Amino acid sequence: QVQLVESGGGLVQPGGSLRLSCAASGSIFSIQAMTWYRQAPGKERELVAGVINGGRTNYADSVKGRFTISRDGAKNTVHLQMNSLKPEDTAIYYCNAYVLTIARVYVNCWGQGTQVTVSS
Repeated sequence: QVQLVESGGGLVQPGGSLRLSCAASGSIFSIQAMTWYRQAPGKERELVAGVINGGRTNYADSVKGRFTISRDGAKNTVHLQMNSLKPEDTAIYYCNAYVLTIARVYVNCWGQGTQVTVSS
């Protein structure tokens, strides 16, 4: 019913920048929230940054001041601008969306993930 497609991952040197994007499509009436999570090898998935309908944002302490989440409501897209990247930011980054479908059912959706590797 609802699909999320992430893009923008890759390999970057410490101190560099990447911009992740996540596009939602399908039977969407409205998107209540869009959130980026990440999971490093051997670790649990953790919240990185989120934006709710209305524009309020929240960030993990570890990325505050370095990452910025933004949403293009008209395009059902969310971006994560990642600056001053560190090796500890290396992880698979997943997009999540909490969606009210056209059928007026709430669904929690996940993308397939995109790899971010920070290494020299």
